[in-house]
Amino acid sequence: MESFNSKVLCTRADALLKSLIPAVQQLCVSDLQLPKDQQNPPIHQFVSTLIRAAELVKFCESISAFNVFRRCSYASQILKLEEEIDGIMNSIPAHVESDARNLMAALKDLYKELKPPDLSRTLNTMIQQQMSLGNLCRSTEMEEANKCSYLSNVPVKSRFYAGLEKPVGDLKELLFQSEVSVVGVHCMGGGGKTTLALAICNDPHIKDYFENVHFITVSQSPNLKVIIETMWEKIVGRKKPEFQNVEDARIQLNQQLFSQSKRILMILDDVWSRAHLEELLIEAPGYKTVITTRDSSIVPQNSSTRLYQLPLLGHEDALSLFCFSAFGQTSIPSNAHANLVMEVQAECKGLPLALKVIGSSLNGEPYVTWSNAKNKLSLGESISSDHEEGLFRCLETSINFLDDVGRECFLDLALFPENKKTCANALLDIWVYVRKLEWQDAFMMLVEFARKSLLNLVSSPGSQATISYGNASELYFSQHDVMRDLAIYLGNQDSIVHRKRLFMPRKELSLPGEWGEMLNDRPFNAQVVSIHTGSMVESQWYKMDFPEAEVLVLHFSASKYFLPPFVKTMKKLKFVMLCNLNSKRATVEGLDALSSLTQLRSVRLEKLEAPTVLEQIKAIQKLDKLSLCLCQGFGNISTFSNTNLQEFNLDHCSDLEEWPAEICCMPSAQVWSITNCHLVEKLPCDLGNLSSLRMLRLSALPALKEFPASIGKLGQLEFLDISVCEGLKELPEEIGQLKQLKEFDMRECSRLRRLPRSVCELSSLKYVICDEKIGHLWLQVKASFIPDLRVEIVEPQFTLDWLDD
Repeated sequence: MESFNSKVLCTRADALLKSLIPAVQQLCVSDLQLPKDQQNPPIHQFVSTLIRAAELVKFCESISAFNVFRRCSYASQILKLEEEIDGIMNSIPAHVESDARNLMAALKDLYKELKPPDLSRTLNTMIQQQMSLGNLCRSTEMEEANKCSYLSNVPVKSRFYAGLEKPVGDLKELLFQSEVSVVGVHCMGGGGKTTLALAICNDPHIKDYFENVHFITVSQSPNLKVIIETMWEKIVGRKKPEFQNVEDARIQLNQQLFSQSKRILMILDDVWSRAHLEELLIEAPGYKTVITTRDSSIVPQNSSTRLYQLPLLGHEDALSLFCFSAFGQTSIPSNAHANLVMEVQAECKGLPLALKVIGSSLNGEPYVTWSNAKNKLSLGESISSDHEEGLFRCLETSINFLDDVGRECFLDLALFPENKKTCANALLDIWVYVRKLEWQDAFMMLVEFARKSLLNLVSSPGSQATISYGNASELYFSQHDVMRDLAIYLGNQDSIVHRKRLFMPRKELSLPGEWGEMLNDRPFNAQVVSIHTGSMVESQWYKMDFPEAEVLVLHFSASKYFLPPFVKTMKKLKFVMLCNLNSKRATVEGLDALSSLTQLRSVRLEKLEAPTVLEQIKAIQKLDKLSLCLCQGFGNISTFSNTNLQEFNLDHCSDLEEWPAEICCMPSAQVWSITNCHLVEKLPCDLGNLSSLRMLRLSALPALKEFPASIGKLGQLEFLDISVCEGLKELPEEIGQLKQLKEFDMRECSRLRRLPRSVCELSSLKYVICDEKIGHLWLQVKASFIPDLRVEIVEPQFTLDWLDD
């Protein structure tokens, strides 16, 4: 359906444009007859602007009220047009000025109708909806967003399961048999295996029978040593020793289990390989294992093992799940076309993932969209374990709402591993720098993908505030492995040489042999490249040429790694991510290649030794964003600065104690975020040199004792976060000089008992979030000096969720 208000406003703008364009075109004709030094160039610019406005208004007339992303995109374009017209109003002759001002008013009204909602509020609403959908647990592995590859804690219990009563009962019956030690749960991708496993975790009879229940996701590319180390810490209950290798870890864990003789249930979710499973299976008294897998052949066949085939949903349960995804209720609404709803639901063949994704994609859509979806679904093959392509064809209908740019953005999801939480900033940077979206539009695309169940979003406390400043460092996304497979499938339609994307679907020890055969010494057309390997030395890399590449994502598991030599050929590269998935930090060689990448705009580094990396990054003049997570070695950095950086993020850098010299020589920086660095006792004295800062996050720095007085020089600062700075006893009087400060997050600053008098001078301050201990002081400030101030008092929220990764 179209928005009625939008249509009326478009008609009004269109009428004004139709009368204005001919008049201005006539002025242009007259202007061209004048001598060049008397001509009025803005008039010609005005005609071009009006023609673009007319085209845009036509598009806006037919936009669906439910297409959030497209509405936001058009709103941004209308705002730019309005600003362009305003900029040349002084050059417009008087007899058309009145019509031009009426047009500006019409465009402003249309912008207000289409403009994006408050981003933080949108995120909060969407995540609440996802939590609600998570209650319908058979709706596919919704809880994937709340765990990462090696999370051993049992996820939170959901309140409602669709179609799992019998499978849960069947599985419990098998587990309670004394002779059974291993149960394999088999079903195709998206069939609800993980959801069944989670239901077992939270079943009261299971909790009564077993002393401990643990849940670990294995995935296609597991780090077996890390998984067994996690198993040790959870089962044994103390810090792991140093294991020589996987076999040594298994032997020692087995010995501990025999000495304990406890009833323990270990759930190994998403197992792909028989070899991986053999390394993780342990036999001990009272110890039982549940395996979920797409491949029944990996489950051992012996007297103590049972294989359970998870059936797809029956009609009633499938309809309930589909309706919940499409309408937010478990039955067909009275105003819906019941026959059409049941026809679309039937085409999903009882597969939970298809029911959820397709149902979500049709949420709020008009009759014609439903009818088109039914017709396209009916052309696909039946969904079964033997027809993976049929599943992809079915799910492909769920992205039909996307335009060309949106489709490219969806395919970019395949850059990142399945079932692993990834910082949303990584994806947003690609969409901004490569897909050419405005940051706000990119964020709305992310929210729309989550709303359509194409990915899952998880936020940390405080994330909604930072989004207003173009930063999503506290927001994470994950994707179901089948949805990633769909992105890979759609991206692999062309021949390997001509593909715009080059992906490694899963981790391998080295590069695929196929690449060496087809790409060696040949230029490749890929715009985005994603590689996932183990340790790599220089000689293992093929000699490849990527002249069109703009994105490079490197995942690896190693303590030493050599950057691909072909990086030097990637002259158009705009985004680089190096992510080490090993349990120990890695030293990276070959980094001199980075300094030659003159177009590079964003770099993300995870679990690396920092010094050599930062030395090379200093030379990249166009770099806008630098993010380091779980890196160390800062004590060996003598100096670091980059005068063009706009955003600088440090997170969980455990040995950061002394700041490198010149760290505050970032005059262009608008976002500075230092979080979870537990040894930082003081901030740089010249912090005030960051004169362009709009957002400053100094969160979870428990050893921080004080702020430098120079903080008062941050005259552009709008958002300040000092949450969980437990060692901070007072704020400097100079904080009152932050005349632009609008939001102040000071949760869990337990030793902070008083406020400086100067806070009464924070005339722009609109929102403070804090604990009860300091909250009453802010309420006094509100009552006497800042009546519009909103003070939110919250309880401490201690969490170890960051350990998931």
